[in-house]
Parts: sequence; structure tokens; C-alpha cells
Amino acid sequence: MAQEPIRAVIIGTGGIAKSHVNALRQAGAEVELLAAADIDAARVESFTAEHGIPNAFTDVDSMLETIQPRLVTIATPPSTHAELCIKSMEAGAWVLCEKPLCASLAEFDLIEAAENRTGNYTSSVFQWRFGSAGQHLKRLIDQGVMGKPLVCNSLITWYRAPAYYAVPWRGKWVTELGGTSMGHGIHSMDFVLWLLGEWQEVRAMIGTLDRKIEVEDVSMASVRFANGAMANMTNSALSPRETSYVRFDFQHATVELTHLYSYRNADWRYSGLPGGANDEEVAAWATLPEDVPSSHAAQLRAMLASMARGERPPVSGPDVRGTIEFLASLYKSGMTGQAVQRGSLTPDDPWYQRMCGPCDGAWQRGSLVTA
Repeated sequence: MAQEPIRAVIIGTGGIAKSHVNALRQAGAEVELLAAADIDAARVESFTAEHGIPNAFTDVDSMLETIQPRLVTIATPPSTHAELCIKSMEAGAWVLCEKPLCASLAEFDLIEAAENRTGNYTSSVFQWRFGSAGQHLKRLIDQGVMGKPLVCNSLITWYRAPAYYAVPWRGKWVTELGGTSMGHGIHSMDFVLWLLGEWQEVRAMIGTLDRKIEVEDVSMASVRFANGAMANMTNSALSPRETSYVRFDFQHATVELTHLYSYRNADWRYSGLPGGANDEEVAAWATLPEDVPSSHAAQLRAMLASMARGERPPVSGPDVRGTIEFLASLYKSGMTGQAVQRGSLTPDDPWYQRMCGPCDGAWQRGSLVTA
């Protein structure tokens, strides 16, 4: 007997929701997309009509009660994420939520408590982990064939014009939860942390250099990992020529990725030792599997496989907490000028409760924007 499709709904129908629809559609008969919800009635009606979704709601509680979904995808502004994740799990669903997953480690604790209480799970969208080339590199690192990871440089140099921040929830701590680190660089930073493993220490600078916003438009962080590797991470919303570039230097090879928002196999380059000393080995390492782009669809496939097995999905629980802790530590370091050690943030620390810590604006001395 054929298995019943998973009943799915989308919360939020802004621009990123299209990626969620595409991912759900690519799952084929395994998933049935039954409804979408948005507080803007005209927008949700237009969205459901455009994408052939049979039901439109302006109230999330009503949608969850009426549809009784097993899978909820969340594509709303950041400040709503934690509450909606918890509400969806309590209604009986697993959740795939847009980044940033939550506002703080304190909110992450609430999500984990809801997982334990309900037996359901929430996974954060970090689609860079799921491209075939990224998965291939992770296997090579775990096997140790290229030697120890030594140095990493990550450049997320994107451009967001002043008009981008005219959207009411953007550029504010209370609604966007952070700046370019939380909204843009988070993709690459999570990717690097996933590939290189446990981080130990972060030293950071953040600034609001050109946009008239509360949050940062540039951040730079130096990171030390438990395996001895060191990384530099730069995030910018001010760079006219946009690119995403990540370089990993191992003992026996350099691996580079150059793209923008989504990568394919062709965006990767493997280089060996000077003089071609290990060209044959490098050619083997650079032989990539079937080309799967980094995408919401790739991550959803992994999540559906976990659902079928009844196992915790990737990028949930302990698998994503380290990224949330890293962001909080980056902000604390950037605002205090001090290095922050892994595990040093405790519930009585202001940066455990909010990414801006005391949120007093003192860190912006010397920036264009003042508190």
C-alpha cells in the first residue's frame, strides 16, 4: 500500500517562500502542500493562487488546527521564528525554519525544550551544507586524506542598497535580530563551522559604516578551532561587486569555492602542492559526485529521509547550537573588544539573552550610526 503523503504548510509568503515552495514541489508525491499563511490577506491569496496551493490563511493557529500538518516550513521575518517553531511542534509538526533560527541562545533553549516535550524537531535552513560538493569536501575532511586543515578565509562581500533596509523589520535588533552577520554571512560561517568542527575562540570587530541602521553592516572575525585550524571570516553588506569566496588550506591541498548565493560542482577548485608533487591525488580528490546544487530542496530531501527513519534531522539540536553560540560570541567580542571562548556564555550573560547584549549602542562609537 502506498504511503500517505506528508501534509505540509508554509508560514510566510514573502520572497524566500518561493524557495520553500520549489523545495516542497521537488519532493514530488512524498509531500502534499496544502496551505500557506500570512498576516497580509492580499499577499497570501496572491501567493496561493500563483503556486496552486489550495488553502490560504491569515491566522497560523487556525491553519495548524484545520490542516493538522506533519511538516511546517517557516519563511517569516526573523523575530517570529522561535515562537512559530514552538507553536508548530506543539501542533504535531516537524519544522524547517529560515535562518536565523532564533534571536539568542535563550530562545534556542526554548526550542530544544519544545522538541523534548513534543517529540518533534526543528531544523534551521543552512542549505550550503547540502550541495554535493560540500558533502564531498566534508567526507574528505573526515577521512583526513588531504592532511590537517590549517587555514580558512571566508569572504561574504554582498551589497544591500539603502532601499533594502526600508522594509520596516530590517536593520533593527528587535526584528532582524542582527545585521549582515546574522542575515548574510551566517550561511558561510555555518558552513565553515560544520566543515572544520568544534571552534574554541573568536575575536571580532563589527561596525555600522555606511547604512543608517541599528545593526552592523560589516563584521570581521578571527577564529581558532579545536583541531588547531585558524579562520578569518569577513561579512559585508556594502560591497558593490558581490561574491562569496571560501578558501580552505590543508597540509596537502587548497580547496576554493567562488559563487554568490548557491553553488554547483563547477564553482569549486582543488589545487595541490607546488610543482605538481601530488597531482594524481588532487585529481582524485577533485572528482565530485553527481551535481546537486546547494538549495532548500537538497536540505528538505535530507530532512524527509530523517522523518522516514524517525531520527533527528540534520541542522537541529546540538548540530546547530554551535552556530548560534558562535554568533552570540562574535557579537560579544565585536562589542566588547575581548576574545570569547566557546562555552563561556551562560544564562546570566547579556549576550546569552540577546545578540546585542545590553543593547546600549555603546559599541557603535566610531561608526556612522549612533545609538
